[in-house]
Amino acid sequence: MAPIRDQLIPLIEEGHIPKEKIDEALSITEVFPSEKDWLVFISQLLLWLGGIAIAFAVMFFIAYNLDNIGKFVQFGAIEALIIISVFTYWKFYSHPIASKVSLLSASILLGVLLALYGITYQTGADTWQLFFTWAMLITPWVIIGRFPALWIVWLILLNLSIAFYFETRFTSSQFWFDVTIKQFGSLFLLNTIALVIWESLSNKWKWLDERWAVRLLALGSGTNITWLAIYVIIEGHDMLSLLIWIIWTISFYLVYRNIKRDLFMLSEIALSGIVVVTTLVIKTISDSMDFGSLLVVAILIVGMGAGAAFWLKKIQKEWQS
Repeated sequence: MAPIRDQLIPLIEEGHIPKEKIDEALSITEVFPSEKDWLVFISQLLLWLGGIAIAFAVMFFIAYNLDNIGKFVQFGAIEALIIISVFTYWKFYSHPIASKVSLLSASILLGVLLALYGITYQTGADTWQLFFTWAMLITPWVIIGRFPALWIVWLILLNLSIAFYFETRFTSSQFWFDVTIKQFGSLFLLNTIALVIWESLSNKWKWLDERWAVRLLALGSGTNITWLAIYVIIEGHDMLSLLIWIIWTISFYLVYRNIKRDLFMLSEIALSGIVVVTTLVIKTISDSMDFGSLLVVAILIVGMGAGAAFWLKKIQKEWQS
């Protein structure tokens, strides 16, 4: 059954519910949050913000007072807070929000500890090694926690380690095309594999059924393959990346149009298509670029945007019917 909100929208648009009864209908069907819902939301929000604020406060405090506080105190304070966070997770395991906040705080503080260690002892490690080591060390917590936000943090760390690896290992003269293809290709592969695994397991493990996390992974996949397509169009060779972009677009359309209906995903491929087509047109007319050409490109973008909006609206109505 479609969500109550999606069932009400066509009834309101078609006039089956009088205007003076709309608020009452929304209240009865609990589309509008109740006072209790607001209290729960605010209390959970404050708990999240408080836990994350403590972790970042420690990081900024240590960074600001790096030369004013003894190394023993710095290391001891961070390690003590990590132990307290892990103990809090164990103690309040039955409280889902408090335990998750504690584990997320411990993961952030572990990164602060690694950064402090590198600064203090001048290990000479590259930036990518910091993020990769951070990701590997929190892996047991990520697995134990069964917490989507922590998995996203773990994947972000892996993304950063890959991005910094290519920037560190190759000079700027090498970086423009060949290395860029490898960098964005690796990031695309990582996020796409993570997206496929996440979607495949979300039906089995309900705690993975968080659409915001899936959409974030889709953004990581789509952004990187779109950049790859742009680079290929600009440089004019290595058409394999453009072919992969086409396959990615078709796959996203088939999956999120028919199997797992998701308007956000369709919006993403529409935006990606507009960007790639616009880049192709600009590349084609770049030799004779003038005011008229710019006007044509502007009209093309507006037209494609309007067409995408009409297409998405049509699909939304189709799903609601």
